[in-house]
Amino acid sequence: MTEPVGVVVVTHNSAAIIGDCLASIAAAPEVGAVVVVDSGSSDATVELAMNAVPEAVVLSLDGNQGYAAGINAGVRALDAAGSVLVLNPDIRLAVGVIRALQAALAEPGTGIAVPRIVDDHGHLQHSLRRRPTLLRAIGEAVLGGGRSGRFPALGEMVMATPPYEEAGVHDWATGAAMLISRSCLDAVGPWDESFFLYSEETDFALRAAAAGFSLRYTPEATVTHLGGDAMTSPQLYARLTTNRLTLYRRHHARVASATYRGALILGEALRAPFAPTHRAALRALL
Repeated sequence: MTEPVGVVVVTHNSAAIIGDCLASIAAAPEVGAVVVVDSGSSDATVELAMNAVPEAVVLSLDGNQGYAAGINAGVRALDAAGSVLVLNPDIRLAVGVIRALQAALAEPGTGIAVPRIVDDHGHLQHSLRRRPTLLRAIGEAVLGGGRSGRFPALGEMVMATPPYEEAGVHDWATGAAMLISRSCLDAVGPWDESFFLYSEETDFALRAAAAGFSLRYTPEATVTHLGGDAMTSPQLYARLTTNRLTLYRRHHARVASATYRGALILGEALRAPFAPTHRAALRALL
């Protein structure tokens, strides 16, 4: 018999969205313990979470400590032997999602299972990614993330349709919804809290791969993701971009990292005249 899945939801000023998220979790029979980790909310997130699922454990961190810190605190609070489903509060689970993710996680060598993600209109979100490389950074700088993603050698984003229609192993995926095996969590260790927000899921997936655990995508599991503000908030987009550099530096030598930084600067400089997000990212990189 499959162990019940522990669920960790990390919140920050999520009062408008946490209720529907927890309702979809409570409706899943595969769920065991639920931990909501609130990272310094100033709204009614904590109270709403307590009322939505009275049996859930709700932890309040001292200030906004970031997504990875919330995940680590939640995993520690679960203290269970089974797999852990990590969720953003703007995720909505469809019926059968967890069961499909469990089946994917049961495939030999798999440490992380991720679902197909759609927006609130049912449109596919391109959530699959390739390992960061210099050539991909240059490709994205010149062509943009969408165009470069059509060519595996030139972009991190997986933009072609077939990979989203078939189950398969990928380098990493966006961290809005991930089912992680206990053996993978134990082998890889805590999520890196220094990222605060963005690239922590990339780092965890790459470390998992180095430890022998693959990340498996399954289209049989579909979740709805309301989406974040990274593409519209200059501050968040700047953090996303600088964290990409931080991640690359941790896995590569100084010369390669300097070249990667140059590619990021080129991409943001080309687009800075047209959007405040790119201007903010360029300032941060410089």
